Amino acid sequence: MTMRTTEYPAVSMLLQQPNLDTDLKKIGEKVLAQQRITPEEGIILFEKGDVTFLGALANQMRERLHGHKTYFNRNFHIEPTNVCIFTCKFCAYSRSYKHKEEGWELSTEQMLDIVKGYDGKPVTEVHIVGGVHPKMNMDFFCDLMRKIKAHRPDLHIKGFTAVELDYMFRKAKVSVEEGMRIMNEAGLQSMPGGGAEIFAPEIRSQICHDKVDAEGWLNIHRTAHNLGMHTNATMLYGHIEQYHHRIDHMERLRQLQDETHGFNTFIPLKFRNKDNEMSHVRESGIIEDLKMYAVARLYMDNFPHLKAYWPMLGRSTSQLTLSFGVNDLDGTIDDTTKIYSMAGAEEQNPSLNTAQLAMLIKQAGRRPVERDTVYNEIKDYTDEVFTEEELAKN
Repeated sequence: MTMRTTEYPAVSMLLQQPNLDTDLKKIGEKVLAQQRITPEEGIILFEKGDVTFLGALANQMRERLHGHKTYFNRNFHIEPTNVCIFTCKFCAYSRSYKHKEEGWELSTEQMLDIVKGYDGKPVTEVHIVGGVHPKMNMDFFCDLMRKIKAHRPDLHIKGFTAVELDYMFRKAKVSVEEGMRIMNEAGLQSMPGGGAEIFAPEIRSQICHDKVDAEGWLNIHRTAHNLGMHTNATMLYGHIEQYHHRIDHMERLRQLQDETHGFNTFIPLKFRNKDNEMSHVRESGIIEDLKMYAVARLYMDNFPHLKAYWPMLGRSTSQLTLSFGVNDLDGTIDDTTKIYSMAGAEEQNPSLNTAQLAMLIKQAGRRPVERDTVYNEIKDYTDEVFTEEELAKN
């Protein structure tokens, strides 16, 4: 059904401004009519659209899809190691295998102890992701997942980027199809979206030349989708890429989503320049960040959800993104998560309890809704009244 612009009077008035660029007006009318915008039009949005225009369009799309609901889940992270054979120039997290004494390597028992530390707590997801360690192979992680499931069958295992899986499969000498089947049967239920960075080979060759390429990343996610698994997708923005590289990246994801419908959410990841080989590259400002989220919401029309990682952006900016297309702030996480803090994230101790995260969303005028990993709704906290003790508790 075609959406009439009169259903969004504020946006309709914006489109009637006499000084509005004709290209932007045409694109705005297409968005309101729920028509897909082209790659060329996506670039125009980046180049010509100001933050007010983009925010208004993205917000109406967000509210058409989700109203005021903003999702989060109760999750915790396990980071098996930061030792990594790859040399991504933007990474402040990993340590090379030659200097592994500077990093950490968790044993299966240590990781199970982390899981057991959440016994009796209403977490729904464990997120397993880390460096690519040559000794932590597919058998190692299959054994870990089986033991997690034996201890806590209800805990959803979301784990391993396509970069990690690509290495595991090549080392085990199995096909992507066989490797994904083995991991799935061992307990892997969904995948995060990391490792995508920027798909364009001319950029990828400069910032992460030695890890799986765009075609390999997309094929692993395609294979996961064909097995009935849901995955996420990311894009690292705000470094040496240009607008057309961002649109190319999103277009490839949009095409795969048309094919499989297996992606849950798209997550733009802000480049941080702390303690890495790209420290000379200036980070994007808040206006550019908000434009990125808005264009992502408009372009990724077949992705049901758009997520902002609140630890990476900071709480205030994350609240702002909720008016620029975002409808998910990830989870409560915990203060053991090093990927964010080591990369120079705004939140150096990324931990919020449920009351704090729900209040963060309510303060932005939205409805906090707890979800599970695949977006089944668990509880709406809109009318929940929190005590001072709950809001202060870490």
